[in-house]
Formats: sequence, structure tokens, C-alpha cells
Amino acid sequence: MPGKRGALIMRKSFVAVALLAGLLAAPAAARAQTFVTPFAGVTFGNDAPSEQPTFGASLLFMGNVAGFEIDFGYTPDFFGDTDPFDFASGSNVTSLSGNLVLGVGAGPVRPYVTGGVGLLRSRITSASDFFDEVSENDFGFNAGGGLIVMFSDHVGLRGDVRYFRSFEDIDLGDAQIDLADFSFWRAYGGVAFAF
Repeated sequence: MPGKRGALIMRKSFVAVALLAGLLAAPAAARAQTFVTPFAGVTFGNDAPSEQPTFGASLLFMGNVAGFEIDFGYTPDFFGDTDPFDFASGSNVTSLSGNLVLGVGAGPVRPYVTGGVGLLRSRITSASDFFDEVSENDFGFNAGGGLIVMFSDHVGLRGDVRYFRSFEDIDLGDAQIDLADFSFWRAYGGVAFAF
């Protein structure tokens, strides 16, 4: 049962990332800062047939060197409308992940790298009842990096580029879509509010 195995791997990975983030961030807890970043951007590359708009929000708890982030992203019409013979009338991809963040410095310019695990939810609807709606919740990972530039103590800009990949396949009963190879990139920019 690949679903149960994937769930076990996901739980162990999430616990390991959370523990590591807690251990690394603990010494800097007195100087930790919280960032809330609503964002907009694009998905592209790999299984994204064309650039599609994406939006979401990030909640980052950051010390001097390490932190933990909760990231939510939503891409409507992920697979786009690039094929006139396409049987899909709509699609979207939603991501929700917990990430370890490693950064340099606590000044106004803060580069960082990030990686984590979480949920990748994909949904595809049929244009002509050719197939039933396909909706899957799969475990996946993401990795990337970015930059936070603060203009004051509480407001700045954040840019980020990440790679997303699924751990599991989509099971359609008689057929199977190999989503262990399902992957895409996301680039975004947003206003970072610090507390």
C-alpha cells in the first residue's frame, strides 16, 4: 500500500524537520521575529505546461540563523488551456507545507534557503464527462531560497523561488498517473510584515 508507506514517511519527515527547526531556533528565541507575507507569483517548468498565476501566504518564525515556516499556495487553472483537444475543463493545485528556513544575518537584507514537506492537492475536472473529477491529496516536498528586504522595522518585501515535487502517484482505479514525477517551480513576491 503506497499510500500508507507515503503517510509514514511524511509523518517522520515532518517530525524531523519540526524538531530540527526547534533545536536550531531555540538559542535565538529571544531575538526571533515573525513574518507574515501574502504573496502573488507564477508556477512554471516541469509539469506546469505554461506559466500560471499563483497566490498564497507564508507565516515565518525566524531567529538569527534558523526558523520554521508554514507556507500555503494556490494555483487556479494549473494545467492551463494550451491544448484545443484537452478533455479537462478546470484544474488547480494547492500546497501546504512546514519548512525549515536557514538564513544569514538579522539586518535589513536577509537571504535564506528553505526546504520542507507537506500536502500537494491536485484537482482536475472533465469538460465532457470523459472522466470523473480527479482530486488527490498527496505528500510532497519543496526546496528553494529567497530574500527578505526590510524597509522599516515592520514592513519589507520578500521574493522566493521554490521547487515542488510529489512523493506519490495518483490512483484512478484502472489507471495510474505517475505523480511521483509530478513537479513544478513557483516564484513569488510579496509584502513582508514583521512582528
